Amino acid sequence: MRPSDPWGRLKVLKNRHNGSYTWQVIAGSATLGLVVAAGAVLAAGPWDNGQRKAERALAVTADRTGGAHHGRPTPDGPRPAPSAPAVLPALGTTTHDAPRDAAVLRDTLAPLIGAPGLGDRVAASVIDTATGKQLYGTGATAPMTPASTIKIATTAAALSALGPDHRIATTVALSADARTLTLVGGGDPTLSKAALRSMAADAAKALREDGEDGEDSGEDAGPVRLTYDISRYTGPVLHPISPNDNIAPVTALMVNEGRLNDTDRGPAKRTDDPAGDAARAFAAQLRKAGVEVTGAPREAGPDDRARTVATHHSAPLAALVERTLTNSDNDIAEALARQTAIAKGESADFAGARRAVTNELKKLGVPVTGAHLADGSGLDRAGRVTPALLTTLLARAADPDRPGLRPVLTGLPIAGFSGTLGDRYGDGSEGTGLIRAKTGTLSRVNSLAGTVVDPRGRLLAFAFLASGSRSATEAEPALDALATALAHPAAE
Repeated sequence: MRPSDPWGRLKVLKNRHNGSYTWQVIAGSATLGLVVAAGAVLAAGPWDNGQRKAERALAVTADRTGGAHHGRPTPDGPRPAPSAPAVLPALGTTTHDAPRDAAVLRDTLAPLIGAPGLGDRVAASVIDTATGKQLYGTGATAPMTPASTIKIATTAAALSALGPDHRIATTVALSADARTLTLVGGGDPTLSKAALRSMAADAAKALREDGEDGEDSGEDAGPVRLTYDISRYTGPVLHPISPNDNIAPVTALMVNEGRLNDTDRGPAKRTDDPAGDAARAFAAQLRKAGVEVTGAPREAGPDDRARTVATHHSAPLAALVERTLTNSDNDIAEALARQTAIAKGESADFAGARRAVTNELKKLGVPVTGAHLADGSGLDRAGRVTPALLTTLLARAADPDRPGLRPVLTGLPIAGFSGTLGDRYGDGSEGTGLIRAKTGTLSRVNSLAGTVVDPRGRLLAFAFLASGSRSATEAEPALDALATALAHPAAE
């Protein structure tokens, strides 16, 4: 099967020996019998519950080979045969081999950590996630500007505070006199036009039922005013670097992250009024649903007696976390930081989010000394974390006793295949497909933090933070080389 990126493109595996794109099929001794059986199945029919009715009989009469994981065998069925092993080790899987020798790892990484492309200051931490033991460290407890690797902390805190199944709700409230609809923002930056259309249809139905004493007459609804509520978030809406194509104003109501095009990742021109734009788009959908909307939408909350007539829920938090990490999505990251603040009783602004995330990291037993989580996205250069903080968090996410944190690992971009690592680790790289890591890039700041299964089958967590680099084009290959060295054996 082709490895796919759920948030991006599909990439075909490349054969490194001849440079051609191929799919290899391994034929066994039962190939001819399987082909004959397959032909018979295609000729049989019809389909019944997703299976051809003749299939079971054909399986019994076919050559007695089969897989141990393809259902319970019958007395007349094929004998179980071992299933093929996984192509890649599962996240969190370790063997019983001894951990990697720390002295040898130091000798391997020492010349790479001094690469000129990394700039004038580099800090690093490599740990064995099963034991928590640090195998390599240089400045591991030194606070550094993390850039987007801080999203590991943001997402882990959100999962810890809210759980992977949490969904962000956007609602529509109808006033007691049925004259005003209020679009209430819950903080979902991924709210879509399709969601607005669905909520408008539900609101229109509620208005018709209200006008007919609970019976849906099918007639157009009466005229209403439209307001919108963004009070769920407080404080400044502009990030310190705003206005900027990398992030929209941080409000509790927006459609498609305030993007003015159809993209869903990367830089894009943003609206300076995402909440107002969302309300105007909702008004248009209401009109299409047969509701007469009078005047322009205005900002106001619902009255005390208003009832909810439409609700849209975001994707589960686990999916939002994965999207945040894979695409380095700044808007979702800031939303997750505020959702954490709300869940922990803090103010839903930059300061409250910083306190909530930091306190949640403390609950996870993560070393926060020297850390300053200036924002949730890493765009603020005032942010500081240590390499040890990041590797400890990755180890927590790999802990079998903390399954709720697992999206932190599954969302990490895969070298050469997905997200912000899709265009790194080029043809012939020994790290392609083996490194899972969050990238970080600001002017003269570059970072990489993630996981890799080493040659002994141990899951390692690593964090490399560099500052003072001349350019990303020099720093990124140097960071990639460090991660790749962890995946391959050295003389021990």
